[in-house]
Amino acid sequence: MAALELVGVTVARGRRTVVTGVTAVVAAGSITALVGPNGAGKSTLLGAVAGVLPCRGTIAMGGEPLRPHEVAYMPQSMAVRASLTVLEIVLLGRIERLGWRVATEDLSRAGDALRALGLDELAHSRVDALSGGQQQLALLAQRLVRRPRLLLLDEPTSALDLARQLQVLDRLADYARDSGAVVVVALHDLSLAARYAATLLLMKDGTLVASGSAGAVLTPAAIRRAYGVEVEVLKTSLGHPAIAPLRACPGAGG
Repeated sequence: MAALELVGVTVARGRRTVVTGVTAVVAAGSITALVGPNGAGKSTLLGAVAGVLPCRGTIAMGGEPLRPHEVAYMPQSMAVRASLTVLEIVLLGRIERLGWRVATEDLSRAGDALRALGLDELAHSRVDALSGGQQQLALLAQRLVRRPRLLLLDEPTSALDLARQLQVLDRLADYARDSGAVVVVALHDLSLAARYAATLLLMKDGTLVASGSAGAVLTPAAIRRAYGVEVEVLKTSLGHPAIAPLRACPGAGG
């Protein structure tokens, strides 16, 4: 299983440097959570790794440059206005393999992706008539049906209720383990990140300030420095860290 290797990744927008010198090795076969406050550079870093934003530095997998067909990327905000069914949207994830007729294998994979996310009953519904959360699930199914080596997701649970959030993260964990893919997910919910991610990358002001396990990264001191919030780090009955915010530090958010 090839890891994702980032060396000195730097992204500038105009004269402003948004991401500075990010260096990390992101393991395959498990979820890596990208966390940090608003404006930390998480979305920009994901866009650079996905190849949609120009950057300096080196991005590779197993020592080789990324190939576009091996990468699936889902930005934070995507609204679907096409008059296509959910099944058709998901099949577009395999567009480079589709011919004039849709093969049985393609239909089978699309059906599997829909069932895994609880969308099979909506397969023939128009995607532009769905709720924001249902559209988000359909777009995630479209990415999963490609079976990418590198899956980059920016807040994929932002429009989902708690049950759907757990379902999606369970599915992503299964996909990473079963396929050996690198799965990087930007999350705001630190407790969910702690539960599902084997590794966390904590960003602040465009730099990577900590990386490692949830226990190593999500300490009260680190969260105070990054977010300007006092927290208690508790333990769930399953042994996962749970972040309980107490108060904003004076001057935070300014």
